[in-house]
Amino acid sequence: METKSHEQLHIFFFPYMIQGHFIPLINMAKLFASRGVKSTLITTPLNAPLFSKAIQSSKKLGFDIDILVIKFPTEEVGLPQGCENANLATTREMNEKFIKATFLLQPQIEQILDEHRPHCLVADVFFPWATDVAAKFGIPRIMFHGISFFALCASLSVALYEPHAKLSSDSEVFTIPNFPVEIKLTRSQMPTFPKQSSEFTKLFKEAMESEEKSYGFIVNSFYELEPAFADHYRTVFGRKAWHIGPVSSVSKAADDEASLDQHECLNWLNSKKPNSVVYICFGSTTNFIDSQLLEIAAGLEASGQEFIWVVKREKNDKEEWLPEGFEKRMEGKGVIIRGWAPQVPILEHQAIGAFVTHCGWNSILEGVSAGVPMITWPVSADQFYNEKLVTEVLKTGVVVGVKQWGTVLDVKKEASVKREAIEKAVNQVMVSEEADGMRGRARALREMATRAVEEGGSSFSDLTSLIQELGSPGA
Repeated sequence: METKSHEQLHIFFFPYMIQGHFIPLINMAKLFASRGVKSTLITTPLNAPLFSKAIQSSKKLGFDIDILVIKFPTEEVGLPQGCENANLATTREMNEKFIKATFLLQPQIEQILDEHRPHCLVADVFFPWATDVAAKFGIPRIMFHGISFFALCASLSVALYEPHAKLSSDSEVFTIPNFPVEIKLTRSQMPTFPKQSSEFTKLFKEAMESEEKSYGFIVNSFYELEPAFADHYRTVFGRKAWHIGPVSSVSKAADDEASLDQHECLNWLNSKKPNSVVYICFGSTTNFIDSQLLEIAAGLEASGQEFIWVVKREKNDKEEWLPEGFEKRMEGKGVIIRGWAPQVPILEHQAIGAFVTHCGWNSILEGVSAGVPMITWPVSADQFYNEKLVTEVLKTGVVVGVKQWGTVLDVKKEASVKREAIEKAVNQVMVSEEADGMRGRARALREMATRAVEEGGSSFSDLTSLIQELGSPGA
C-alpha cells in the first residue's frame, strides 16, 4: 500500500470512553488492520484491558494493531480516581466534569500525534477539538458519530430548521423538514438538555462546528440498509462519508467461538424451535426502575412467549422488580440473565424470533445482521430516529409506544410502558398476521448485510476507496 513516503498507511482511532462508542471503533480498527493498515487505538488505563482483550484474536492473525494509553484527567476536574468511563459518571454533575475532562485530553493527543505522525486520525464526534489538532500536523481528521445515515440526516435537518421550536406543546406533531421520506415526531421525543448544562451545550455546539471542518465521516452502516439517507447526506448536505459496516462482522470472522465458553443460554436455545424465543436487552447504559421491570415481567408472562431477558440487577433474596414466584413459573419457558450476555451469538441463534431493544445503533445493526424483527423501546440519544427507521422505513418491527425522550440520568418515578402494551407488541411480532412479512423483510436485510462486507460488496468497496484516498498524496 503506497502512501506519501511509500511507508505503510498508519491510522489512529480515538473512541469516546463509553462502551457503545468504543466497541464499533475497536472493530473498525480491526477492519482496517485486516486490510493491511497499521491501526493504533488510543484509550485510558481503566479501559485498556478491555481493548487488549478485544484485539487479541486480530493480533494472533498477524494484523498490525496496537494500543496507546493516555492519562485521563480525573483529579483535575474533581472526579473520583478511576472514573474513566462515561457509564461511571452517575450524576449530572459528574457527567459535566467528565465532559470537561475530555477537553483536557488535547495536549496528550497533540504530543502523540507529534511523536508518531500517523496519516489520519479517526476521532469520536465527542472530541470536537480533534479536527484542529489533526490540522496542526497536516493530517485529515475523520469523524465517527456512531449513528446511522438516517439519524445523521434527521438530526442535521432538525438542528438547521428547528421545526420543534414553534410548537405549542410537547405532544404536538411535526414533520422532519428537507428529508427523503415523511417522518413525524413530537417535541417530547427530541433530545433535551437542561439550560444550566453548560458543558453539554458547549460540547454539542463545538461538535457541530468541527463537523463542518473535518475531512469526512465514517459510518457503521451499509448502503442497501438506508440508500436514500446515505445519498441525501452526501449530496444534499454535501458531506463526505464512507459506509463500511456492519463492522461487527470483523469480530465474527476473527474471534474464536470457543472463547464464549458456550454460555448456558445458548445451550438452552438449542432446545427451542426456530423463531420461538423473544430476546430482551436494553444496552449497557439503560437502567430501568423496579416498577418498569415489573411491568416487563408481567407483559412477558401474559404474552405466553418464551424469552431470554438481560437485566442489570444483582441476584438477591428479595427482588422487588419481579412478580412473586415469577422465576419458578417461568422455568423452562424463560431465562433471566443478570449482567452481561453474548448478544451477537444469541441474536444469530435460529430460535430467536424477536428482539426487544432500546434502539441503540449498535444493537439495531446487530439485529439487522441477524435477520431478527424488533420491538422498539427508545430511551435517549438517537434512538427515537432509529425506531422510525426500523418501524416505518424498513418495516421490520413494531413500537412498544414510548413517547418521552430522557437521558440515562433522568430518574423516573413510575413505569412509562405498561404490561398490556408489552404483551401486545411481543405477540404482534411473534404470532400476528403481519409477523411473517416482518420476518421475511428482516431476513432479506440479513442477506444484504452479509453481502455488503464481502469482497465487491458496498461496504467492502467504500473501505477500499477510503484506504486508497488516505494513501494517496494530498489526502
